[in-house]
Amino acid sequence: MSGHEENEYTDSFVGAMEMVWGDGFLSPGGKDEIALFLEGLDVSGKEILDVGCGVGGCDVVLVRDFGAAHVHGIDIEQPLLQRCVERAEREGLSERLSYEKVNPGPFPLPNSSFDVVFSKDAMIHIEDKHSLFAEVFRVLRPGGVFLASDWMRRDEEPPGPETRRWLDIVGLTFGMHSPPFYIDALETAGFVNCSTMDRNEFLISVLQADYSLITGEGREEFIRRTGEEARHYIDIWHAALRAAEVGELRPGHLRAFKP
Repeated sequence: MSGHEENEYTDSFVGAMEMVWGDGFLSPGGKDEIALFLEGLDVSGKEILDVGCGVGGCDVVLVRDFGAAHVHGIDIEQPLLQRCVERAEREGLSERLSYEKVNPGPFPLPNSSFDVVFSKDAMIHIEDKHSLFAEVFRVLRPGGVFLASDWMRRDEEPPGPETRRWLDIVGLTFGMHSPPFYIDALETAGFVNCSTMDRNEFLISVLQADYSLITGEGREEFIRRTGEEARHYIDIWHAALRAAEVGELRPGHLRAFKP
């Protein structure tokens, strides 16, 4: 599998996302969204791998609110991982949260070493979903579960003008695919009982609220946090909203089981 190797998440970009999506989160929904895609599953006492852990907010939630025994987060950007380590220390959770910088490609982790593999909106950065899910399958123990959410696209057709504009403005390395593509990659890897849940309407409502905040009552604070990049980030939010409104940007939840 492949992904970008240069740091793309700058301090100002992280600051922008944390202002609107909450401390520790680089995508919308926070604890409530995590609760939704964990619904009906008990992860208490489980060993969890977080693929693309970002700045670690999800990991704190998994341990503190859902009782995970330990979460090991991996990412390819060292500055993000440093934030994770500092967050774990502040929260008094350093013994239950660990972090590791990895390179694009196979995970440097043993076979069958986790009960759960988790990922929140990070797999968009990895083009080769088939190789990625083969690695997820490998590191899961038999009976383990893969729980994730990701930014998906409506279909495999070329993006329309609204989505193309968002992709051009955001400037991140993305490998976007549709829900059926994800299901095929999961089943090819050996997973069973694979399912997706569409979250397009949720994203539209969130981005509408975000855009109102950063162009309205929260504008001064947003500019204070992001400086000269503020206008650029406002454009990103508006472009993402338009891509979601036309139905092409369709985030979703994934769930799959290793026999």
